[in-house]
Amino acid sequence: MAGHSLEAAADRAGVEPVDIARLTELGILAPDPDVGYSDADLRRVQVVRALERAGLELQGLADLLRGGSVSLRFLDEAGSNVFTPLSDVTFAELSERSGVPLDMLTLLREVTGGRAPRAGERVREDELEIVPLVAYQVELGFRGEAIERALRVYGDSLRRVAEGEAEWWRSEVQTPLLERGAHADELGRRSAEISPRLSRATDRALVAIYHAQQMHVWSANIVDGITTALEQAGLHTRDERQPAMCFLDLTGFTQLTEELGDAEAARTIERSKRIVRPISVRHDGLPVKWLGDGVMFHFPDPGAGVRAAIEMVDALAEAELPAAHVGLHAGPIVRQEGDYYGQTVNLAARIGEYARPGEVLVSGAVKDASDPELVTFREVGRVELKGVSGAVELYSVTARSGERS
Repeated sequence: MAGHSLEAAADRAGVEPVDIARLTELGILAPDPDVGYSDADLRRVQVVRALERAGLELQGLADLLRGGSVSLRFLDEAGSNVFTPLSDVTFAELSERSGVPLDMLTLLREVTGGRAPRAGERVREDELEIVPLVAYQVELGFRGEAIERALRVYGDSLRRVAEGEAEWWRSEVQTPLLERGAHADELGRRSAEISPRLSRATDRALVAIYHAQQMHVWSANIVDGITTALEQAGLHTRDERQPAMCFLDLTGFTQLTEELGDAEAARTIERSKRIVRPISVRHDGLPVKWLGDGVMFHFPDPGAGVRAAIEMVDALAEAELPAAHVGLHAGPIVRQEGDYYGQTVNLAARIGEYARPGEVLVSGAVKDASDPELVTFREVGRVELKGVSGAVELYSVTARSGERS
């Protein structure tokens, strides 16, 4: 095992040698007399710095570690991909070496959750793993804004993944132990025991889920590309139907939160998600994002979106959850950074706000793109909507088999 001298350890951890010496004196770091400081010691330094920034005293931490009440042993293996040291190359040097513009390289620190670095700061080793992708995209002539958008999507999405992991670690590991009366030292031992295997399994699962999602998206791109080729050969005519955006919100959620508290309100949202998500997917819809007490969906086929909306409203009612109100509008959209923008999105949201509890309201564009044999449309009339110029023709929609008044 290769070790580091005190000076080298400080350099790699991004601290001063006196800081390493102090941690050693306190017993927080215990270098091997023959080898020196290990990579795990460098990870401990990063954790200790985080504790210091949180206002914790190092002497108190040292006492807990010495008494066995707290353990950082899980960092020996499980933290190797998380707490990475600094490399020996600066952002400026890496830009010259790789051909990637400096501002694009410094963006790596931002999308991985840090502040924008200066050109003379050194790159972390995990950031170096991202550079080959960006360098190849630059080589292929990708526009800088497209590269930046993709990196920000990666960063934002994976931050949510990491936060989700932290939530279930607290709820399924940490809290149950403490509620059973376990001391901090038992929690530390349990963390050291399960973290390595759990970390490896999580890494594999994330990659598998990512590839599965790629399958769906790549398939759509393949279909689009082949469809275009067939059109150019005069062998196919594309259906020019515009997609629909759908907004579903729970009625009275603010009052529910005030009456039952935040925790119960959050559980209500989770129950609602488990109901509406599979219904939307069954109709080829995509839950784009959850918005507090509601959700935004994208449906390539407006008619399918209408049928999904009716099913979702009915399913939530059957589960005795707060009544949902839904709005849909079809038209051109702009997709960027995994989200959807444009007037179609805005109008769909306003229609959803206007809908009554238990009601599905749609625009004329959605009505015209739907099969009248499957659903019933009732004309509401021309309505002035907040933030929308001009009146909008709206229709209330119900299923043929169960028309509601």
